[in-house]
Amino acid sequence: MLALRYHAPGDVRIEDVPEPVCGDGEVKLRVRNCSTCGTDVKIRANGHVNITRVTTMGHEIAGEVVEVGASVGGKFSVGDRVQVIAAIPCGDCHECRKGWMEVCQNQLSMGYQFDGGFAEYMIVPEEVLRVDGLNQIPDGVGFAEASAAEPLACAINAQEQLGIEKGDFVVVFGAGPIGCMHIRVVRGLYEAGTVVLVDINAERLEMSANAVHPDIVIDSSKVDVVEEILRLTEGRGADVVITATPANVVQEQAVAMTARNGRISFFGGLPKTNPTITLDSNLVHYRQLHIHGANGSAPEHHRRALEYIATGKIPVSDLITQRLPLSRAAEALDIVAAGEAIKVTIEP
Repeated sequence: MLALRYHAPGDVRIEDVPEPVCGDGEVKLRVRNCSTCGTDVKIRANGHVNITRVTTMGHEIAGEVVEVGASVGGKFSVGDRVQVIAAIPCGDCHECRKGWMEVCQNQLSMGYQFDGGFAEYMIVPEEVLRVDGLNQIPDGVGFAEASAAEPLACAINAQEQLGIEKGDFVVVFGAGPIGCMHIRVVRGLYEAGTVVLVDINAERLEMSANAVHPDIVIDSSKVDVVEEILRLTEGRGADVVITATPANVVQEQAVAMTARNGRISFFGGLPKTNPTITLDSNLVHYRQLHIHGANGSAPEHHRRALEYIATGKIPVSDLITQRLPLSRAAEALDIVAAGEAIKVTIEP
């Protein structure tokens, strides 16, 4: 079968590999869709500390069950349409017992320690099944939409920490797919007021704005975005700022533009070679700002994401703007890196 395999930084190949064999405690899938993400681009370029062997990439996975291991039980049957979590909590550590599975200290991941979904077939390991991480896709939801449940789950996790209220003035930095999903979530779940989308890439900004229709669009390569947000809010600042882009300056701008008692999500992680920012802590102190990290999602977020997609509360199908065969998966990563699409999905 074909698979997109990571060998080393800068060395990612489409290869013919043996079809995987299903173990007693596992489920085998025929992958129907595996969508791409900016993390895939970063892995291709720089590798990852948790990828220590040649591995099949891809973690936004939806497929069809073709085999169920003998010890799995009767929850799944051949022909079931299912979606797979990406980050796999252990279920046993202090964080998991507290209900904080998204920050499990023993977390494993599809496409890292386990072969992922850029392949014709894949194995769902027992570690996923143990934490109820293989989800039935609701009727009416396609495989491509279901594959987008993974990034949507991450946006849901981030926003549930922020105490967003109806009518809040919200700024989202980053016009990629996750920025678009943040706009859909903040409107669909929290009924935000004015929503602003910010990016430095004018073409990507226009493409995403045409899809999710923010109230205001700001090209931060042309204007001082902090001054513009303060002007738009008559000097008060934004109630909520979400930094869905891995840029140091954006996190600094977020602190500078946030209103008193405002909430900030540092959603996009910074490069490991440059992870620090200059923080005016007096702004945090005197404005009583709340700064939150956001790390992936828990299995429960995936189930809710699928429900919101199924009910139409948070649509995602229109965010999938390119569909490519598995043979062009490496090309798909180039498209993502160039910002030429909102969401690119691979259909093996």
